[in-house]
Amino acid sequence: MTATLTEPAGLAARARALLWSQATLTQLDADATSEQLDFLNHAMGTELANRETARKTRLIRRAGFPTPKTFDGYDFTGVKLPAALSREDLTGAAFITDHANLVCYGPVGTGKTHLAIAVGQAAVNSGMAVKFTTVSELVLRLAQAKTAGTLDKTIREYAKQDCLILDEYGYVPIDRDAARLLFQIVADAYETRSLIITTNVPFSNWGGVLTDDQLAAAMIDRIAHHGHLIYFEGDSWRMRHALMKQQPDPERKLK
Repeated sequence: MTATLTEPAGLAARARALLWSQATLTQLDADATSEQLDFLNHAMGTELANRETARKTRLIRRAGFPTPKTFDGYDFTGVKLPAALSREDLTGAAFITDHANLVCYGPVGTGKTHLAIAVGQAAVNSGMAVKFTTVSELVLRLAQAKTAGTLDKTIREYAKQDCLILDEYGYVPIDRDAARLLFQIVADAYETRSLIITTNVPFSNWGGVLTDDQLAAAMIDRIAHHGHLIYFEGDSWRMRHALMKQQPDPERKLK
């Protein structure tokens, strides 16, 4: 009995994923033996797996995460999720497919950046494109691009992302020109990709950060429309584990 491309199952789908032509598939179906199809199926599976691994490696490199972070061992004790966002939606980055946003709000050191990176890592593992940047780095790059006449090109680079992580919003003052550039990124992302913003500044004070209340209101309006607000509570993890909190050795003296 002549073997077909459905024996073994999945070979035809793998051939299509590798962009083999229909003519080649027809010839295989007519001429290849079962043993040959088995070999091809294994080789195609290996090739596709290698391509997927290479793609995820590229996505991780392009994401620019400052340090690798996952949800393994992450302490959710002080994290307050809204009713519309389950922990599974968060850890699996499912909200990104709906172009929803996250605003991670709370005191310094409560795990906001860790969570944002972990979500970004989960998104990359699902094959999505992610970019991490602090807000200060972003507005500096945009300002430099504007001066160099490459602003549109730079904005298009961010537009290619499925999720843009903006870390440390409000930590550094933003002048009015920089605020307008930041607003351009937020407005461009509206209903087309997800934003994750970490901040210790309440919405009521965003006008002070941007030196423009109307611009802040317009930005919040776009972020909040399809957004989830996550509250972070508690003391700084870094301060709780700071080396300086260790008891001094009475036998040692500074020279």
